[in-house]
Amino acid sequence: MTPLRRKNFQRLLKPRHIAFIGGRYAIIAINEARRRGFNGEMLAVNPKRSDLAGVPCVASIEALPVAPDAVYLAIPANDVVEALRGLSAVGAGGVVCFSAGFKEAGNTQKEKDLVDATGDMALIGPNCYGIINYIDNSALWSFEHGGWSPGYGAAIITQSGMFSSDITMSQRSLPLAYMVSAGNQAVLGPEDFLDFFADDPAVRAIGLHLEGLQNIPKFERAAVKALSKGKPVVVLKSGSSTIGSELTVSHTGSLSGSVELYEALFQRVGIISVTNPSQLLETLKLLCVVGTPKGKRVAGFTCSGGGATMLADYAEKIDLIFPEVDPLKEAELSALLPDIATVSNPLDYTTPIWGQADMTYPVFAKAISAIDADTAVFVQDYPAAGLDSSKVFYTTDALAFAQATKEEGLPAIICATIPENMDLETRQLLISKGVAPMQGIHETLNAIHGAANWMEMRSHILSEKPNYLLPAIQWSDQRVLSEYEGKRWLKKNNFRIPDGRSASVQQLGEAADEVGYPVALKMISSRLVHKTEAGAVVLNLNDEDALNLAADKMKSDVTAFDAKAVSELFLVEAMSPTPSAELIINLRQDPQFGAALVLGSGGILVELLADSATLLLPTRPVEIIRALKSLQVGPLLDGFRGSPAVDIPKIAAEIYKLCITYQEHIKTIAEIEINPLFVYRAEVSAIDALIQVSVKDCDNPLGVNFT
Repeated sequence: MTPLRRKNFQRLLKPRHIAFIGGRYAIIAINEARRRGFNGEMLAVNPKRSDLAGVPCVASIEALPVAPDAVYLAIPANDVVEALRGLSAVGAGGVVCFSAGFKEAGNTQKEKDLVDATGDMALIGPNCYGIINYIDNSALWSFEHGGWSPGYGAAIITQSGMFSSDITMSQRSLPLAYMVSAGNQAVLGPEDFLDFFADDPAVRAIGLHLEGLQNIPKFERAAVKALSKGKPVVVLKSGSSTIGSELTVSHTGSLSGSVELYEALFQRVGIISVTNPSQLLETLKLLCVVGTPKGKRVAGFTCSGGGATMLADYAEKIDLIFPEVDPLKEAELSALLPDIATVSNPLDYTTPIWGQADMTYPVFAKAISAIDADTAVFVQDYPAAGLDSSKVFYTTDALAFAQATKEEGLPAIICATIPENMDLETRQLLISKGVAPMQGIHETLNAIHGAANWMEMRSHILSEKPNYLLPAIQWSDQRVLSEYEGKRWLKKNNFRIPDGRSASVQQLGEAADEVGYPVALKMISSRLVHKTEAGAVVLNLNDEDALNLAADKMKSDVTAFDAKAVSELFLVEAMSPTPSAELIINLRQDPQFGAALVLGSGGILVELLADSATLLLPTRPVEIIRALKSLQVGPLLDGFRGSPAVDIPKIAAEIYKLCITYQEHIKTIAEIEINPLFVYRAEVSAIDALIQVSVKDCDNPLGVNFT
């Protein structure tokens, strides 16, 4: 946002007066402002009505008695641009434009006119539900809404109006600070709201529901700002499927990119990525109520062996740790428990002492002191309404747990096994005691895992100067280099390749003698992108007769595959030793995200495993190391079944070196793909390479002598 637009957004968010322009929907918005408790001045504009829901109308925008801080605009799309010009002229602060019929309906010029007419005003929409301020009790909202705030909470930005409404109606007691339904994002997008809310002291975490982003670099900077301010960001990205992506574009007019690139962006800037709405809300709830745990060590408590097992089983799958009880304190803890209980973590303290604070509080206190944990989780499913004679016992233990964790300074969670088994009264009570009321064991443990990862990511991201994304580059004309040309370029830039020679049919024997048998034979042609399918590669040739026979058959096979791909030139290469592992490396440009690196299991495993990790450039060696270890081929690199371990930092350094070279030639090289990349103990070798270059009136764009 510009400084003036930022000031106007502040006016929109915390208005002294709101002007409602329209008819039926404006009346709904007036009632929702009243529901929220707005006590400022209300104005109304409608030339055909005397009032809107009791608010006297003026006939035109020019007749408004003051320049309104905020405007709710719900009029036909054809009248919106003129109305915005009028609002800008009278000095309005910001506008929620509920009106639809712009880019989302294919009317892109009308939306451009809307942007021009907005000027320096802050505009949300068009085609949006609006904005709710739970802290100061103002709302410009299009339908009935719920939600509450204890004076702090999450700022949530969504690109789906109905989903934003669903969140306000959720039965989860998520503390809310602000809700924004962004709609088409014609003027203000998620990156603007993210940047603004990162500065708000009432905001403890920020939730995003994204279908797509229109300004990746701006979003990246806003996310780094939130990270530096200690405001965790949790994102639910939709539109990853083919159908989902099509629906995203048609609904909001947003851009929807590859899920892998989005996930790489979120990882890069320390955003917690979740996969479903419940997880979004539960993670935000944890962050808002108790903050971020320092690590992944958990102390677990149940009054059921089944609950303890559920905790332990799922925690193991997501790498959460239940540390053992300190052996020096085990006897003291055992003395506080019934005979049928076993000292363990998670701890089932059993029903004989259930609901008796004089017995359960000492157990909680002693166990917490005996377990080196970063978070404490207590599993409780509360009785349904009408079956609440036992509720007092649950509440008694919950309060004992809250006291024990507070005294230890440990983030505390009480979670229901089944999400709906925690009533509103209990949720509100727990929040008042500083305990997060979580709903669902998996959701709870996932939230702990995501929050702990955020702490770790924040530490290493902020430990170095921000390394912002490279700008995206697009080319109008490209050509594919032959494998021989591509490998010559790699060699020139100090990347290891097998010893090889370019040779005609008559020179094959001489070339093979120079590199040494056994050899691999490949036809040199820029049209042979995938040589195996064309029969353009033969391995392990041991003498000249076999070499000549292979060349004859290769010409025949390639002719049948693509007659235009046939070449009289061949690449003769020395066979490489068996590697510890095979990788694929791809360096390329994306029109939204810029330069990206994809690492994966290579060779025949590419299609079989679909095992890959994506990083956006520029990256760092430590990120490449982390990506390599995340692959399914990772155990081979660590030394599988007695095989020697690979020096992963050295391998990462070689890949990083190629990334730097690619960045230095980014205006010339469109894509580099190496598959397979043979990985040895402390070095790598490009066995096959595909390089695409930009051709701009230059016969030799790479400056390599290919003769």
